[in-house]
Amino acid sequence: MSAVTAVAAETSLEPSCRKTAAHALTIVRDGVITGEGPTTRGRIHFSRALDADDAAWCARILTVSAVEHQPVSRAEIEALFEISDAAAERTDDGRFDDLLAKAVAHHAASESGLPVPPRTVALSPDTDIESWAPTKAANIDTQVLEWIASQMRGKRHSNRRLAALVATLVGVAALPLAQLPGMLDMGML
Repeated sequence: MSAVTAVAAETSLEPSCRKTAAHALTIVRDGVITGEGPTTRGRIHFSRALDADDAAWCARILTVSAVEHQPVSRAEIEALFEISDAAAERTDDGRFDDLLAKAVAHHAASESGLPVPPRTVALSPDTDIESWAPTKAANIDTQVLEWIASQMRGKRHSNRRLAALVATLVGVAALPLAQLPGMLDMGML
């Protein structure tokens, strides 16, 4: 058994469903906040820092075979936003932001009744989000867009990729922006 597999099995980081995946992501969040815990074991990790290993833990949790063919859940997205908020310093070369944007798009599309590819395809750093994500807000449930905007509002760290995706969806919508109050903090773009 590899060290990563042993840590995953020992700490509930081997999800069996979307609920346990969301819980596993909170364990990553705690490691980012404190610099301690199972996801930081065996390496130097500073508190409030998000590194490439943290991003890899998130990707691994989100693409485990038990959830691969299920849409990303709201609880998983909330945990990812909490991880993003917890990280004052980033040394992951943008991998986490890419993962977050793709996970949000996966959730938004599936909640709107649109087909989504398996997580291993959609969340892969080798897959362009434009190849599968919706490009028109008319296809996305307005309540989902409002929820995403509420998650993004007032964040310390802006995710430019996610902000651009949401701006594109809202920009092509037939809805007036007045129907989506405070959707975007334009300072994020």
